[in-house]
Amino acid sequence: MPELPEVETTCRGVSPHIQDAKITRVIIRQFSLRWPIADDLADILTGQTIHKVYRRAKYLLFQCDSGTLIIHLGMSGRLRILDGASITKAEKHDHVDITFNNGQVLRYNDPRRFGCILWTSSAIEQHSLINHLGPEPLTKQFDADYLWQQSRNRRCSINTLIMNGKIVVGVGNIYANEALFMAKIHPKKMANKLTKKNSLLLVTAIKTVLEQAIIAGGTTLKDFRKSDGKPGYFAQELNVYGKEGETCPHCRSIIKQYKEAQRATFYCPLCQQN
Repeated sequence: MPELPEVETTCRGVSPHIQDAKITRVIIRQFSLRWPIADDLADILTGQTIHKVYRRAKYLLFQCDSGTLIIHLGMSGRLRILDGASITKAEKHDHVDITFNNGQVLRYNDPRRFGCILWTSSAIEQHSLINHLGPEPLTKQFDADYLWQQSRNRRCSINTLIMNGKIVVGVGNIYANEALFMAKIHPKKMANKLTKKNSLLLVTAIKTVLEQAIIAGGTTLKDFRKSDGKPGYFAQELNVYGKEGETCPHCRSIIKQYKEAQRATFYCPLCQQN
């Protein structure tokens, strides 16, 4: 599943090509995604100008004249920018094309169809997919004091806490594993046992890991490609995720794995004793 860095990379990739451009045509080949695409979406979008492209959690938001287009990439979705003058024939999983007056085409591809394309004319902050979300991890609102306060009376693992979108958005399993390793905190540590020092180390690690991933272009999951069709490269720099049985890059201990909430969690038993 594309994580926050992949979504941010996509946002930055498509924005320069379509911001301030007017939609001239919308082709919807497949209406059946996670939630059905509205029958009148093409009519609503045609003639609208994209004023801003930004991200909230893993949602891509396209601010238009009279509302906001919401796109979530689901498990396997991706967006690409194509030149309308030399656009390739739509393939099997190319479900939506949005054409702009500058000749660019935004194409949505999603083999598993777990993504969504929705429209709202109300304030985006009030949308049911958005209004319950926690702070963005790279903002000042997400700091050590905030995390420590949120961890009080929480009887769950710290790994589970930082993947809770109501606490902080966008810290998926890969980046949670990597941040906990960087902060030297065991993923099974109970959230309510987190110290203020732990909180500072973990917040710093989360920000660092996500920033590194964004710079590198996103993790190379097999289903993810950047907007230009090229894969990201951050997977080459992962320390523990997916490396059960390999040696820790710091202490040479053997990296272990366990399952929590059906997710594989990876850690170093020697480095992560806190």
